[in-house]
Amino acid sequence: MKIVHVISSIDPSMGGPQAVVMRLAAAQAALGHSVHIVSYGSVSVERQVAEIGAAIPGFEDLLWHILPPPSVLETVLATQGYRLLKKVLALADFVHLHGVWEPVLARAARVARARSILYCVCPAGMLDHWSMQQKSLKKRVALAVGQRAMLNGAQFIHALNQDEVNLMRPLNLSAPCTIIPNGVFADEFEHLPEPVVGDTPYILFLSRLHYKKGLDILADAFRIVAEAWPNVDLVVAGPDGGAEDAFRNSIATYGLQNRVRMTGPLYGDTKMQALSSAFCFCLPSRQEGFSIAITEALACGKPVVITDACHFPEVQQANAGVVVPLAADAVASGLLRLLERPQLAHSMGRNGRNLVLSTYTWPKIAAMTLAAYEGQDALKASA
Repeated sequence: MKIVHVISSIDPSMGGPQAVVMRLAAAQAALGHSVHIVSYGSVSVERQVAEIGAAIPGFEDLLWHILPPPSVLETVLATQGYRLLKKVLALADFVHLHGVWEPVLARAARVARARSILYCVCPAGMLDHWSMQQKSLKKRVALAVGQRAMLNGAQFIHALNQDEVNLMRPLNLSAPCTIIPNGVFADEFEHLPEPVVGDTPYILFLSRLHYKKGLDILADAFRIVAEAWPNVDLVVAGPDGGAEDAFRNSIATYGLQNRVRMTGPLYGDTKMQALSSAFCFCLPSRQEGFSIAITEALACGKPVVITDACHFPEVQQANAGVVVPLAADAVASGLLRLLERPQLAHSMGRNGRNLVLSTYTWPKIAAMTLAAYEGQDALKASA
């Protein structure tokens, strides 16, 4: 089967969807399929992707079609993207679109429809109520001029969880939803690095430093934790997505500069070392589709404290962490619960690792996508 994945940017600093595309595509290639990726990216981004991909099984078999970073005109019209897509989609069996709002995705859908090629769209949480409220006018216009036709013309909408299906219902899309989660490669987590045991244990936040990730909530929560636990630090890792300065200002206002370490983005072995050495993981997001960061933390055997807006209820069901409301005092309470009960934290970490490695692995997920491409039920969404 010739499968073409389309995403507007393959830059790893953009967050989870980029990581998903690389890994899902590689897992499909490892199953013997011809898998292509169409995207925009600079030479330095391509180099970074290649470095990250060296640890991903099947990555070397992927076929890449990368255009230079788009100009403003190209971003709007996707003219170069359209020309490339017409070539790459020749003889394609299925097209997997990642995202919603970028014009290059609508272009890809139009090419696919014109050639009677089936395709799906993975919104990655971009169509839930919180996301639709951000720049809502622009999104309503985009739906009217092309994105709704792209979504309705899909064989299915690739939803990441049941919550996402429920939250998309107000849009009244005609394409059915199929739930296919994200995952990990078990090989990457089989031999974890030995934890670096320092004098001060730390809570780890690992994600893009963006408003939706709840960094302001994290700052307020850590102020509560820091007062109760003077020997616990916070490590914040990830590329700046516009929220770094406000977070730094809050930490300075609280006088916690010496208790918070900002590392910038972490990849590969460095990321794995940070996860393995953390006491626990915390992501107080306002919105998530299916967080790769949470999944990787669980695979490393770390208990997690996450908000219900992360849409990962399996964490609570498996007793793999604490799921709390979107509020600083609730996040602080969850962290304090783990700190006060280290044996509970350890057992939660073990449960989380078992959950991910038994259920959320890329070979299984790749098989689910292939079944969905062929019209089989990967996982039915509730009506």
